[in-house]
Amino acid sequence: MSEKPEFVMEREFDAPRELVWRAWTEPEFLARWYGPNVETVIHEFDLKPGGQWLHEMKMGENSHFVKIEFQEIQPPERISWLESGVDSNWNNAPNPMMPDWPGTLSTTVTFEDAGEKTNMRFVWAPHEATDAQVAAFVGAKDNLGGGWGSGFGIMDEILAELQA
Repeated sequence: MSEKPEFVMEREFDAPRELVWRAWTEPEFLARWYGPNVETVIHEFDLKPGGQWLHEMKMGENSHFVKIEFQEIQPPERISWLESGVDSNWNNAPNPMMPDWPGTLSTTVTFEDAGEKTNMRFVWAPHEATDAQVAAFVGAKDNLGGGWGSGFGIMDEILAELQA
């Protein structure tokens, strides 16, 4: 496959850009909205290029571990990272629920002022993926908005709290 598929989600938040940036970059807020309907445990969070964000999403007795390496940080305009599924020792590992899921995803989030509101653009794409991994991503693309949308709904609540 020559063209890299992307999942793109655009959303307006009813909060100034600096607050939306905080919701994306402060662990206390991330743990509340990232991975909605699961317990998100942040083990490490070093917000700088080359820094890592190690987190675990607990679903009952099961856990899904994720390692993120920040690529670009431009407060409060842009953040990008490479995201990989890992085992409990933070070593790269295939997704046990979806073996053909891309081992690494590239993520870029941009934030733009819109008066007292913020326009966000989220782009997720396979990174250095095989044809089978790209196909798995394409097959799941139409369903990715539900989880992210639920998380952004929780972020709305956090942003309202921060403005109260």
